[in-house]
Amino acid sequence: MRKPVQREDDGRGALLERRYWVEVQKPAMSAEDLMLDIQRNLPEYAPELLAGFEKTVGLEDALRRGDEYHIRILGPWNGEVRVVAVSDTSFELVTLEDHPEAGKIRFAITPHEHFEDAFHFEICSLARSRDGLVALSYDALGKRVQQTVWTTFCERVAQRSGGQKIGEVQVRTVSETDFEAEDGTGGTP
Repeated sequence: MRKPVQREDDGRGALLERRYWVEVQKPAMSAEDLMLDIQRNLPEYAPELLAGFEKTVGLEDALRRGDEYHIRILGPWNGEVRVVAVSDTSFELVTLEDHPEAGKIRFAITPHEHFEDAFHFEICSLARSRDGLVALSYDALGKRVQQTVWTTFCERVAQRSGGQKIGEVQVRTVSETDFEAEDGTGGTP
């Protein structure tokens, strides 16, 4: 029996949007070819010592809607995800029951905003902790492990593209409490 999805509303604590991105100029691969490589070789893009991806549902040679991965993460943060969307330049995963986070994560390649022969690769997650205990341990160590995993992933995308990085990998985290402070209403984003 397949595990149920664990959506943002199923978690506890602040809802966090985390973005990791890199921009690359003069890639040797098209955005579609690079994304196909990422989709076919997902485990090769993450640092194996910190996060190992093992496909548990689906064919090995492609990424399709309904595929599932068990992710072994350094520390007590192992979990499973399911592929819910796939396109030529993106894919999205949702967390499954018992994953340390409740939410989704999207990987996408888009054209660079200003430069013709360049692209923007981004990993964007929208999630909250599964429960209060996970939230505490995430703040202590999990945040650093997660940032290292996705920063390394971005670095490897830039390397595999055959292009030149424009600057360093960028990281941004926004909490729903940041929105509350800005608008003064105490509402969620």
